[in-house]
Amino acid sequence: MIELPESHALAKQVNENLLGKRITAVTAASSPHKFAWYYGEPTDYGTRLIDSEITSARGLGMFVEVHTSQAMLLFSDGINLRWHPMAGPIPKRHQLLLELDDGTTLSATVAMYGGIQCWDNGADFENPYYTIAQKKPSPLTKEFDENYFHQLISPEEVQKLSLKAALATEQRIPGLGNGSLQDILWYAKLNPRRKTNTLSGEEANQLYQSIKETLSEMADSGGRSTEKDLFGEPGGYQVVMCAVNKEKPCPTCGSLIQKESYMGGSLYTCPTCQPLE
Repeated sequence: MIELPESHALAKQVNENLLGKRITAVTAASSPHKFAWYYGEPTDYGTRLIDSEITSARGLGMFVEVHTSQAMLLFSDGINLRWHPMAGPIPKRHQLLLELDDGTTLSATVAMYGGIQCWDNGADFENPYYTIAQKKPSPLTKEFDENYFHQLISPEEVQKLSLKAALATEQRIPGLGNGSLQDILWYAKLNPRRKTNTLSGEEANQLYQSIKETLSEMADSGGRSTEKDLFGEPGGYQVVMCAVNKEKPCPTCGSLIQKESYMGGSLYTCPTCQPLE
């Protein structure tokens, strides 16, 4: 799934490899998917995109913006975005395929669910999650400072929540999901089930530093190892708290990493480094 580190890594790769390429053909919704969400009619995407050039890209929370000379393309967290050089295979099933003037292609496929939106430059596009991602500061920027973070977690309704619920739901921090949160909390030595109102001042500061530093490392490394980049390769940040390391020793203390179900998903924690009490 695209979280903040992946959106930034994918946008960087688009900027490094695809700028100036012209879109010569567009195939949209050729493989129907019940949970592929488009903006408007996919059949109109060709009219908007053909003969336009890719001009820039930006990672924004769980979104990847791809700007063209005629329209905007927006990909959300459930999309697998891949660039296929001339010698590379194109997926048999895809929800969007862009053919480029150098013979390469850009494909977008939906795994469980995901959004592919396209609208003309200058037109209005409304999506509450996208609006939030545009308005709130990213942890990768200086605007997300210690004061902002403390204001974010200080409301009474947030204080009553577990750390997982407080940090990885309601897009309080756009692009921060359960996947990225696992290592953030491990580095901060905090259990995801801990109530936010139990944090000491020192623990809250520790959590803030871990959010800033861990997400920056993930983004700078090209995303997490549990996700794929524009070339179909795993990201360079080696995730510690994940399914691959279940029952393996914690790198810090040697205790076995545990998996448990919580809030409809999975938690990976070290019982020694991240005690609940």
